[in-house]
Amino acid sequence: MMIKKTQADSQTLSQVIINGLIERKGKDIVLLDLRHLQKAVVDYFVICTGTSDTHVNALKDAVEIQVKRELAEYARSVEGERKGEWVLIDYIDVVVHIFQEEKRQRYDIEELWGDAKRIRFSDEGKML
Repeated sequence: MMIKKTQADSQTLSQVIINGLIERKGKDIVLLDLRHLQKAVVDYFVICTGTSDTHVNALKDAVEIQVKRELAEYARSVEGERKGEWVLIDYIDVVVHIFQEEKRQRYDIEELWGDAKRIRFSDEGKML
């Protein structure tokens, strides 16, 4: 029997992910709320920039550790960690994209999902 997560669950997961990114000094953190878009297959994208391949992978580790510690959940899949230019962490209802700046500008996910509600966070974790 498959149980679908509730919206509150994906909201909580998103916040835990954002906290992990803030803890490891992630830059330009954006939450895209996709719940109202018909073609979206997830509830949220969390997007963040790391300053190097090492920083991108440290951010990935922080997210996985924080989610495991607080929610006892594991990612369904993780991609891109070998190069560390763009790491994708798939938590089914929430997908995390951690980019180096050049890759983030090239793929411009925020623009691709321009109809999504955007919430930006300061480096200290305050909503902007």
